[in-house]
Amino acid sequence: MPAFSSIFAALALFTAAAQADKRGLTWTYSSSLTHSRNPGVFNNGDGQVVAIYDYETYAPPSKNGSGGLNFIGMQRCLDCTSSPINQLAARQKQQKWTTVFTLNEPDNSGISPSQAATWYKQNINPLPVKRALPAITSSTDAGKGLDWLQQMVKACTGCNFDYINLHWYGPDFPTFQKYVEQARSKFPNKQIVISEFALQKPPGGQNAQVDFFKQAFAYLDKEAFVQFYFPFVATSPSLLQKNDAAGASFVGTGSCLYDDNGTPSPVGKLML
Repeated sequence: MPAFSSIFAALALFTAAAQADKRGLTWTYSSSLTHSRNPGVFNNGDGQVVAIYDYETYAPPSKNGSGGLNFIGMQRCLDCTSSPINQLAARQKQQKWTTVFTLNEPDNSGISPSQAATWYKQNINPLPVKRALPAITSSTDAGKGLDWLQQMVKACTGCNFDYINLHWYGPDFPTFQKYVEQARSKFPNKQIVISEFALQKPPGGQNAQVDFFKQAFAYLDKEAFVQFYFPFVATSPSLLQKNDAAGASFVGTGSCLYDDNGTPSPVGKLML
């Protein structure tokens, strides 16, 4: 009997590890320009944190590059000065990243679904990698969020994609879970990536964020349809306020994965 217990325990540990290898770092480029944070502190050998992206098509400037994590390139706008669209294919080939994220919240920046569809078919379809559809907001307004995404997919005949990419900011875990499951119901045959999420400036500050992420991580780890998830954000409170005052005002600083001394914050420790 003890032998069977040991086997079952080992299987349980293996299953938990297999389900948890989907966490990633949202590495804001503007912040990483001005700090020496090391993404490698989250690469502790346990395989919990496996990916990193920085909204650009070049690896994140940091104290330790990508920290040994899988870098995901992102073409965040139709054509960026920092990530020119005509360099997308060359950068992918040179850096050998195997997944690409596309357009950052186009539903909130005046890009129409049909425009995005034409752009995607021309520039993203040809890449020999896993592809994520544009990262949408969680807005429930007509023409935004999942409504925008459905319109884009309908307009994008012949588009190849592997992942639905979601952003979410809101009041509590049940609302977050409902949003993820709505996306799942609309795209039941696709994997989901949540590349930004946190409570929206909760009154309870960091403690509220910790409680939220405990629930969210447990939920996302067990759902097989979730490929990756990235809490917002992999920087420290002082640097978020300095480099992204609007983001700090909107979300608060309690969800930052680093403390100001460069070590994992209480939220960051949940990632490990």
